[in-house]
Parts: sequence; structure tokens; C-alpha cells
Amino acid sequence: MKKGVLVIKFGSASVTSDGEIDERIILEIARQVSVLQSQYNIVIVSSGAVAAGKKFIPKYKGTLEQRKAAAAIGNPLLVRKYSTYFKPFKIALAQSLCERHHFSNREQFLQLKSTYETLWKSNVIPIANENDVVSNKELKFSDNDELATLIATGFGADKLLLCTSVPGVLDAGGNVIKEIDTIDKSVLSLARKDKSSVGLGGMTSKLNFARLATQMGIEVVIFCMQGVDSIIKAVNGDAGTVCRAQEKKVSSKQKWMASGSLIKGLVTIDKGALNALLNRKSLLAVGIIDIIEHFEVGEVFHIADEEGTIQAVAKSKIDSLSMKAKSKTKNLEIAHADDIVLI
Repeated sequence: MKKGVLVIKFGSASVTSDGEIDERIILEIARQVSVLQSQYNIVIVSSGAVAAGKKFIPKYKGTLEQRKAAAAIGNPLLVRKYSTYFKPFKIALAQSLCERHHFSNREQFLQLKSTYETLWKSNVIPIANENDVVSNKELKFSDNDELATLIATGFGADKLLLCTSVPGVLDAGGNVIKEIDTIDKSVLSLARKDKSSVGLGGMTSKLNFARLATQMGIEVVIFCMQGVDSIIKAVNGDAGTVCRAQEKKVSSKQKWMASGSLIKGLVTIDKGALNALLNRKSLLAVGIIDIIEHFEVGEVFHIADEEGTIQAVAKSKIDSLSMKAKSKTKNLEIAHADDIVLI
């Protein structure tokens, strides 16, 4: 039987303690992943390189240059620890340092996918992280939640696990919400605005990327490493918060467009245009209220409703300046229905 794809992301606060890599946690990851490998082709997305390396930088203040230097030191330390604890389970690991353009350029993404598939055939697990040393600050991942989501959506993963420092999404009373059917505004409002002292993201980041992944048909579980067999339980839906996948037929190209492509523009549309999109119609110029960010022909742009909520992404048939000049042209098509993905 063909294996499914499982992507597991570990935040800095999950794998480090007091600036040191927590070897107890790495051992648990190795033990539990070794059990799951018979069922899944696995990708581990692991933060912790900066947290592990910053102690070697005198007077560390977290500047961009210092973070890059800390990552250069910490990445090999992190992978070495993982390799040490996976070795008794006879699992080899590969380091995969990714940059944003590896996903925004579809040809490069397909090369990455082919490489991962070759690793899986050899029973090797890739450990992915951002290539902080050379990443352009304008084209960086917002955090590793985004990297994990791009890998999950691009590979059509069955499940995406986001490991954090809290046991799941908490309600107003501080209790874990066991299951979320749809990530809407009421769910997003539950996210606390703080984040760990060693990480870049927070619960808002996780829920936003979980929303994208579930819209692409991927189940997402937000959990922590507390307790016995926490990863295995999360995979089985017995730990953390399970965000249910939405039932949608989305092609691999549409998944890439919704997640991997670089978003260049933003428009707001009226209710009539939104209803048309929901009914799988094309986007016409007449339904556009405003152009917030401009784009060129063939670029991907966001489509927001009148309240500013992003509802879709689309590939443009016309540049925004020409669209504005021809706005009164009857039935001027800005994006064809086949090039629009609802999110």
C-alpha cells in the first residue's frame, strides 16, 4: 500500500531548553517517528538552529546578521543531535535547507519534490529548515509554520502536525479545544498574540497556516510534546487540537498556486463578485472595488472581500494598471475560474 505523507514541525521552544538542544525531546521524536515511518513518508521541519547557535555569538541581540550567524552555527549542531538519536533506530537523515524561491518557482519546487521522493525510497527522512544564512529578507518564510505548510500542501500530505509549547488551541477558559471543523474568524480570535522567547511564530501564525492547509484538504493537529507518545497520539487524533480537512477537489497546480506562489497583488471585491467566485465563476473587472497592491500579467494576487478577509488567490490575465484603465470594458476578465483558488 502506498504510504501517505506526514509533515511534522517542531518549534524552537519544543526542541530547546535554556538555549540548549533538549536531547530528551530529540530522543522521543526519534523513537516515535521510527514507529510512524512504516505508515508514512515523513518530513521533519525543525526550528532550533538559531536558539542552539546564539550562545556562540558574543553580546547577542537578535539582529538579522546575528540570527544568520547563529543559524550557521546551530544548524549542524541540530542535525547532528537528530542523527545521533535516530541512528539506534536505523534511520538515516538528510538536511534540507530551503529558501522561499524554491517554492515560488514551480520548476524548482518539482525538483525539490523529486529529491524528497528519492530520499523516501531509500528510507531517509529529510529534516527541513530555512536557509537563514543566505535567505533574502524580502523573500523569507514568515516562520517555519509557513515552511511546513508549503511542504505539506505541495506534497499533498495526509496530515500536518504543528508542535508547540502549549497543548493545543485553548478556549477562553484555558481548556484545549479537541476539534475544530472550520477555522473562521471566531477561532482566529482565540489565538493569543504572544510567542515564545526563542521562536518567531505564535498561535495566530499556526492557525492561519492551518486554515490554508485544511482548505487544501490536509488535516492539521496542533499539539505539544507533553505526555507519553504525544506525536503518535497527535497522528491518531488523540492529542492536541485536530483541525479537520475541508473536502475540496484541488489540483496539484492549484495547491501550489494557493500556497507556494509568491503573492504580488491584492484587490477587494464586492458581494456580487464574491458570490460569482463561490460559484466557480471568473473574476471580472466590474466586481473589483479597489486595487490595494498592483500586479503584472501572470502574477498571483490575493482577492479580499469588503471586510478585508482574504477569500481567494488568482493568476492574473491582465496587469492591474491596464485593468484600471479598461475598467468600463464590458465583461473584462481579470482571472479565469480555472486560475482561482478559494481559501
